[in-house]
Amino acid sequence: MTHPILFRRDCRRPLLLDAFCCQGGAAAGYAAAGFDVVGVDLVPQPRYPFTFIQADAVAFIREHGAAFDFIHTSPPCQHDSECQRLQGNTHPDLIAPTREALESAGRPWVIENVGGAVPKLREPVMLCGAMFGLETYRHRYFETGGWALTPPGHPAHVAPQAKMGRPIPPGHYGQFVGNFSGVDHARRIMGVPWMNRDGIRECIPPAYTRTIGTQFLTRARAEVAA
Repeated sequence: MTHPILFRRDCRRPLLLDAFCCQGGAAAGYAAAGFDVVGVDLVPQPRYPFTFIQADAVAFIREHGAAFDFIHTSPPCQHDSECQRLQGNTHPDLIAPTREALESAGRPWVIENVGGAVPKLREPVMLCGAMFGLETYRHRYFETGGWALTPPGHPAHVAPQAKMGRPIPPGHYGQFVGNFSGVDHARRIMGVPWMNRDGIRECIPPAYTRTIGTQFLTRARAEVAA
């Protein structure tokens, strides 16, 4: 498989591959941290706000991953989603093939996924919306390769969560999964004004990856200066 990599690159900014990119929540955080971002997904993503290439993500990492300074991956979480299991739906498990491709590329990386995937992740770090002042909890788990992530402090979950699919009462945090109501509200809370409902219910809030990207770049620059 050969895909020409057609993108502009600012040589002053490191280049990041955003694999399984969906609508670009992770990408927006990395861009804010200082990366140029290229997204890859198997299906078209017309809402993706950065350079996009339609391709099989695992195969693309194997072929082109070494050309990037950092690789973020969010393999589809449906295989490990409790909601999907309750509905009897089946989905491929791509965590192990993704890790193998990342290891072959030899670049620093992240694998992100949901709580149900934790047994398959290696020493994952959990990030929560409360760590970033967001009015949603949305726990997500991050395995790192070639570097280590330090999470912010995890505040207590004081605010109650609205029930899934229900309007959000005053003082409650939204869950924003499934066929939730209040898309405009979710866009504001999550920091993803370009997304539709489909993108929001699967996305990583950009605040998470801005912190990840900033930590990585700070450490990388310190190593160069040492």
